[in-house]
Amino acid sequence: MDPERSRTVFVCSCERTMPDFGNSVTRGCAHAEVRSGDQFCGAELDRVKSALGKGEAVTIACTQQAPLFLEVAQDAGFAGELVFANIREKAGWAREGAKAGPKAAALVAMAAEPVAAPATVTLTSSGVVLVYGRDEAAIEAGRQLAEGMDVTVLLTRPGDVTPDPVWDFPVVKGTVRNAQGYLGAFELTIDDFAIPSPSSRERLRFGPSRDGARSEADVILDLSGGTPLFPAHELRAGYVRADPADRAGLAGAITKAAALVGEFDKPRYIDFTADLCAHSRSHITGCTRCLDLCPTGAITPAGDHVAIDADICAGCGNCAAACPTGAAAYAFPDSQTLLRRLRTLLFTYRDAGGTDPVVLFHDGDHGEALIDALARFGPGLPANVLPVAVNEITQLGVEAWTAPVAWGAVAVRALCSAHAKHDLAGLARNVTIANLLGKALGYGADVGAVIEADDPDILAAALDRTAPQAAARKPATFLPLGDKRSLLKNSVIELYEAAPTPVACTQLPASAPFGGLDVDRDACTLCLSCVSACPTGALSDSEERPALYFDESICVQCGLCAATCPEKAIALRPQLDFEAWKAPRRVVKQEEPFRCIRCDTPFGTKSTVERIVAKLEGKHWMFAGDNARRLDVVRMCDKCRVEAVTNEGFDPYEAAPRPVPRTTDDYLRERTVSPGKLDG
Repeated sequence: MDPERSRTVFVCSCERTMPDFGNSVTRGCAHAEVRSGDQFCGAELDRVKSALGKGEAVTIACTQQAPLFLEVAQDAGFAGELVFANIREKAGWAREGAKAGPKAAALVAMAAEPVAAPATVTLTSSGVVLVYGRDEAAIEAGRQLAEGMDVTVLLTRPGDVTPDPVWDFPVVKGTVRNAQGYLGAFELTIDDFAIPSPSSRERLRFGPSRDGARSEADVILDLSGGTPLFPAHELRAGYVRADPADRAGLAGAITKAAALVGEFDKPRYIDFTADLCAHSRSHITGCTRCLDLCPTGAITPAGDHVAIDADICAGCGNCAAACPTGAAAYAFPDSQTLLRRLRTLLFTYRDAGGTDPVVLFHDGDHGEALIDALARFGPGLPANVLPVAVNEITQLGVEAWTAPVAWGAVAVRALCSAHAKHDLAGLARNVTIANLLGKALGYGADVGAVIEADDPDILAAALDRTAPQAAARKPATFLPLGDKRSLLKNSVIELYEAAPTPVACTQLPASAPFGGLDVDRDACTLCLSCVSACPTGALSDSEERPALYFDESICVQCGLCAATCPEKAIALRPQLDFEAWKAPRRVVKQEEPFRCIRCDTPFGTKSTVERIVAKLEGKHWMFAGDNARRLDVVRMCDKCRVEAVTNEGFDPYEAAPRPVPRTTDDYLRERTVSPGKLDG
């Protein structure tokens, strides 16, 4: 909470159904004016109106009555900052509610941390809907949608379908071969396309069919019962799918499709910086982590980098969590904002007297509902479990798992459904890395974990099993500043500095986004092709002498250097060398330059020139015998080499003269010289 800003905090006991946390909030938020009460949404509402009338920053520790307080603020002409914190379901309504004062203070302080709204993407639908099905169920769905939408029904391999006396919308035949796009901009390729004969009598009869027909639609209602037209189809805006045999599901799908007319704003979940992308260089593929993880196909190769279609992106955040360079960064919120909120949460909790904090990440739908159910019908959250809402838990990068531990958290957990809508592979990889670091540094073998639960009792049991695994330590105090990669570097270094039992280096799995390089120095010729290929600058050279340097803290293990090296002298080594991350770049190999035998100008490397000379000397006709002097041009700089070739009149590539071709005159001359021999 900003100590320079005047803020009033209203802490309510919710009609005395939970403890009065006023003193704890005062202790944790020392620069705020804390006002305690029992019913700020009713009998004590005037106290809130009075504060709102002063135009100061206000925090209300209640989310249930947020609409009421917003209305009061509007009526009072309140122009300040009004935020809400849930200390009832997340702190007070719990078996350990009497001990949850430090948590309440921490939640109030975190709520005051500003979160910038992300940019938005607008999808526009004019109501053109394609109903894709097999029989009369698709036609009936078309009838229900026809009143407010422009309907076309596409029947795939239809059976006996009775024609309507009057068609209010087109009914055609065909099978979708390919579909792409999103709400307001779908494009389909249709095979076996045909239109019905107008003379169809007892059943629809179709004319000649053709393949490769093209169609466009704003909305697709898929009642075909076959394979979905899109990967992760439930995340594709504008694509509605249902089983036609399920009446309730079919009715819901029709209602949902009917509502998809107009303009719809969605967050631009990912900020992408193409210059940081390590996808490829010179047609050599490097990092493909985001491509491998994107469930919707929103990410595609685009030359040396990838392209992210914000219209298709569903906001799972797998790409941002996996991106080692920070080219793809989550914006809802961004990493710096998330870590700043976490730091405020943990520091306020500690200042208010809390111990052994456990951070619990959860999403705003499933997680909120499960925590609410646990508070209303179960024991509630333990007093040391600090819930942190994020858009999707799959957005959490390695820094989100390590920074809280460096700041004093004894464990970090993420709550998701046992039937998660997003693939958790990327999340699991980051948890594995965090646990390897935690184990190596003495924090414990499972400082990070994912709780998959749809039942409040399962959540409660998992949290009860969470206990500190490390001895007391002095938490780090670093500020979360910089871009995503800088945040990761700082969190890892601070995790090492605060470690109970630090080690210099720990090995990581092959998929880790950081590590070192094994360079065969004897094979390396310092051609520096790896420097040109490295997208992050982890490999660099020197302007003063032939040298190769390596900065392990910014290596992302994309493999472009190894793939580019002509000598195959580089191999990846997944690891985290904490000392290397703290140190400046180190020398991999350096040599004295070779000096021109004429002008003494340094050029090339000594080993490279000598290796070339050794391979050519006496072993190739161009540089053997009388031609041995040609090797001198290899030992010259560019300028002297040109002068030697020009002024001394020899071509370094000149071959031995060929025999002169024999002609008819040669044969006649021989007959004239020795006629007797020819006559004999």
